[in-house]
Amino acid sequence: QLQLVESGGGLVQPGGSLRLSCVASGFEFENHVIAWFRQAPGQGREGVVCITGTGSGRIYEDSVKGRFTFSRDNAKNTVYLQMNSLKSEDTAVYYCAARAARFYCPDHDYEYSSWGQGTAVTVSS
Repeated sequence: QLQLVESGGGLVQPGGSLRLSCVASGFEFENHVIAWFRQAPGQGREGVVCITGTGSGRIYEDSVKGRFTFSRDNAKNTVYLQMNSLKSEDTAVYYCAARAARFYCPDHDYEYSSWGQGTAVTVSS
């Protein structure tokens, strides 16, 4: 059974950093793109970044460029989202999602077939 489990969220002050992890199980990890999405309170879900099976990425959200980085460890079935210089507008529940495609990062969230339960990130002083 395909499973995605996020961790690493929490409360952080503006300007701080967090590293989110998404651990996958139950499928051929390297043959799936894994994406990070987020949903702020009262808002819709938005894509943050998609990471291909080889570790390259497509950033969906321009506001995170230069602040967020991503990585992937296929040996550990894990993707990471390093978030630096956090702002209050980064406050959201962050989800990882998977799609069976080694290199293709979809344009829409509905193209992802599996989702984790999310980890909450709160940026506040």
